[in-house]
Order: sequence, then C-alpha cells, then structure tokens
Amino acid sequence: MLRWIFFIAFVLLVELYAFQAFKTITRAKWIIIPYQIISLAIIVFVIYSFTQFDRTVGQNRQSLITFGLLLLTFLPKLIVTLFLFGEDVYRVFMGIITNFTGDNSAESGSFLPDRRKFVSQIALGAAAIPFLSLLYGMTVGKYNYKVIRQAIFFPDLPDSFDGMTITHISDIHSGSFDNPEKIQYAIDLINEQNSDIVLFTGDIVNTHATEMHPWIDTFKKIHIPKFGKYSVLGNHDYGEYVTWPSAKEKNDNFEAIKDLHRQIDFKLLLNENVKINNGTEEIALLGLENWGHNFKKAGDLAKSTLGLTDSDFKIIMSHDPSHWEYEVKNHKTKYHLTLSGHTHGLQLGIEIPGIFKWSPVQYVYKQWAGLYENLGRYVYVNRGFGFHAYPGRVGIMPEITVLTLKKGKNVA
Repeated sequence: MLRWIFFIAFVLLVELYAFQAFKTITRAKWIIIPYQIISLAIIVFVIYSFTQFDRTVGQNRQSLITFGLLLLTFLPKLIVTLFLFGEDVYRVFMGIITNFTGDNSAESGSFLPDRRKFVSQIALGAAAIPFLSLLYGMTVGKYNYKVIRQAIFFPDLPDSFDGMTITHISDIHSGSFDNPEKIQYAIDLINEQNSDIVLFTGDIVNTHATEMHPWIDTFKKIHIPKFGKYSVLGNHDYGEYVTWPSAKEKNDNFEAIKDLHRQIDFKLLLNENVKINNGTEEIALLGLENWGHNFKKAGDLAKSTLGLTDSDFKIIMSHDPSHWEYEVKNHKTKYHLTLSGHTHGLQLGIEIPGIFKWSPVQYVYKQWAGLYENLGRYVYVNRGFGFHAYPGRVGIMPEITVLTLKKGKNVA
C-alpha cells in the first residue's frame, strides 16, 4: 500500500511541475484548460486500462496503446520536472541568500524568486524531443524495416560454403501487428535477399497461438531457399507470462505454437541438429529451445550436439544472447556462430550505423545488437522483426539480417 502511495505522489508531482511549466509560459485559458482536460483524460484512461488488464489474456491491443500513451505523455513531463526541480533548488538557494543579506524582494512578498520563463521554455523544448521521437516510433518507426548486411570470416569454413548467405529474422511478436501492408512489405524484403537459407530465432507470438492466425498466409510467402527455412522457440512461445485456467490449456497452446512453424513452412528445431549439405561438404545447424540467464532454461546444448564431431562447422540458433555469454563462448567445444534476438535493442536507443550505438538495454545484456566475437566465436543479435510492450521503435529499427559466411581471417 505504501508503495502505491509513493507512486501516486510521484505522478502528481510530475503533473504539477508540467502544469507549472505551461502556466509560466502562457496564461491563455484556451491553452491551459484543454491541456488540463487532456492530461486528466489520459490519466483516467491509463488507470482504467491497468485495472482492466486480464492476466489470462496478457498483452493485447489496448495494453499496447496504454503503455505507448503512458510513455508518450509521462516521459516528456518527467523531463520538464527535472528542469523545474533544478530551478526550484536554485530558487530556494537564492531565497536563503537574499533573506540573510537583507535583500529579500519586497515587491513579490515571497521568500522564493519568481519562476523564470526561459527555464520553462527550455524544459518544454527538451521535452518535445522524446515526445516527437516516441510519436514517430509509434506511427512510422515500428515498421521502418532495415536490411543489415554483415560478412563474417572463418578460417575453417568448408570451401563450398564460402559466400553462403543467411537471412536471419527474430522476434516476430505477431500479436502486436496492426498493418498488413507493412508486414507484406517486410516479407517482400526478405524474399528480395535471395539468401541460401532463412533462419528465425523465436518469439513468433506474444503469448497465444491464435495471434499468428491472421498472418499465416503472409509469412508462408517467405520463399523456401536452397537450404530451407529453420526456426527455434523464444521465451514468449512457452505461454509463461499469463495465468492459464489449467495446465492442459497451457500445454495445448504450446503445442499449437509449435505447429505454427509447420504452417509457415519452417522446420522447428527442438534441441536438435540438422546437416546442411552442399555436395561433398556439410555444416551443422543446431536449434535450441529457449535458454536465458534470467528466463526459461529449456535449451540443452549437449542434446543438440548429439551425432556431431569437434571438426564439424557449427551454427547455433538460440533465442537469448545470454546463452552465448554464459554457456557457448567459452565452451570446450567450438561453436562457430550463434544467432540470437530477444533484446529488441529495447526498441529505443541511438544508432549511427558503423559509428555509434547505444540503448539502455546494454546495461542488462553484454550482447544486445549486431555482431560480437570471442576467441574466433561469433554471436549475432538481431534487433527484432516486431515489437512488444511499447508499440513503436525509436532509433533501433526492425531488422532483417543478411549474413555472408566467408572463408578466411577477419580483416578488421
């Protein structure tokens, strides 16, 4: 109960500071009154939506809108609060100084100096940046697909696989989609790459198998390339983030989710491996169930390696990149390349390709977007195809990865 009291007090404090910023800039009622009405309406809607959240359903369209609206309005107001709180510290300090020096303003009759208009203007200008960015992310960014190409060099790559191309997608989260044309555009982009193999590293839904039903025909249009289409499960595919009426219903949903992969012509690998043959040579593709340092640990590396030898060139599909960090990169057996997703790059960050990338998620995951290497072993973390929780993407765009395997040493 005390936690909720603090939370409500904090929200009211943020709202108060935001209102003061507007009031300092203008006293026009035709601006102030609509602002108050809209702010109150959003607060009421968010509170109502949270009270209506159904643990047996999980994330749905309303929860996506609610969380997006909460970020869109609260984050800019929080920035305004930081500016005005800083000004209040200054005002208190100046009030103390003037009071002790006997220079207290008789004009205002107040211990504190008046708020300065330019500080509120700067605060609102700074708040406009996240507001416009989040708005862009919710309207354009979430479907702003980027094809990212990456060559990776291996001295022991079989000769006939030199130049092999892999299209890698991850984190579809079909339950969040709301624009068939944009999804079809992304599928067309996948097909345009004409890769030798297509690999999908998990989270086909948010929770329920039925979320994918409207999109089966669309994803089935992904062409079957030379070496086929393979997939694995992600943490959301196990249905563990909702309350189920019975264990049977949870299991039935899990079985239906696994069958979705068959329906879109992907071969789902469950702690197993397949050999990709190219004439006289072959490489091993290992598909693991989800293994996350802070999530479900169903992946079994030993089981997925059955029948393989140390000399086999091995590619792992494992949804969570923490699996590479904690089990794969220093394993006694060499696993050449691991493909992961899961982080989404938090769907929020700053990225200048080839120069700079930052996201708050990097403080949780050491490998969170792009290519990483340790002792000649690589992991590539896809930024995700879909979106979850926040219905948008800012700075970290949805990704279709095209990897090219090259024979030789990395020239970097």
